[in-house]
Amino acid sequence: MLPVKKEPIEFRTLEQIQARKEQLLSELQQDNTKFSTLWRQTFIKRDESTKGEFVSSMIAHSVTAIDIFLVVRKLMKNYGSLFGKKSSPVKKKKH
Repeated sequence: MLPVKKEPIEFRTLEQIQARKEQLLSELQQDNTKFSTLWRQTFIKRDESTKGEFVSSMIAHSVTAIDIFLVVRKLMKNYGSLFGKKSSPVKKKKH
């Protein structure tokens, strides 16, 4: 979507320029406050409050890791040639 162009604001006096400057400064401060709050929330380390929560998070992470390992193993087995692994030669049956 194309940006909408706004009509430029015409300032006729120094007071109008100063008022606009103060308005923009307050908007910037509000945006900065919102941004810094979101930034802090993103990188807050969440501590497990009990041993039970710690154990449950460890189990969840372990299950996820095992699941990823099994998926990668299955993909490598079925599509190994796509990932650069040489396909194994087919064994000939003796009659």
